[in-house]
Amino acid sequence: QVQLVESGGGLVQPGGSLRLSCAASGSFFKINAWVWYRQTPGKERELAASITSGGSTNYADSVKGRFVIFRDNAKNTVYLHMNGLKPEDTAVYYCKADATGWDTLVSEYWGQGTQVTVSS
Repeated sequence: QVQLVESGGGLVQPGGSLRLSCAASGSFFKINAWVWYRQTPGKERELAASITSGGSTNYADSVKGRFVIFRDNAKNTVYLHMNGLKPEDTAVYYCKADATGWDTLVSEYWGQGTQVTVSS
């Protein structure tokens, strides 16, 4: 089992920055891919950024050039640096981890979500 704990959300003015963190704990062999999703009321959850075990990254067009995802494998943690924040970035942000267990099975786990509000 893997537990994910997110932190770093909050209220920020347009143009500001925030850093989200998502730390994994529990019993597992390794974390493969990490993904940050975001969701606003009435809309489907959308992928914001992802990073593979090899470090390859992918970003939604709406956040390219402003958000940076990176991982610290030693700490089993993923981060999302968000710069140049806009009101339309306001959402609940969720992290997801694809983890390989000691039984070699791969499962996905979700964080509890953290609110990011961009407003003046």
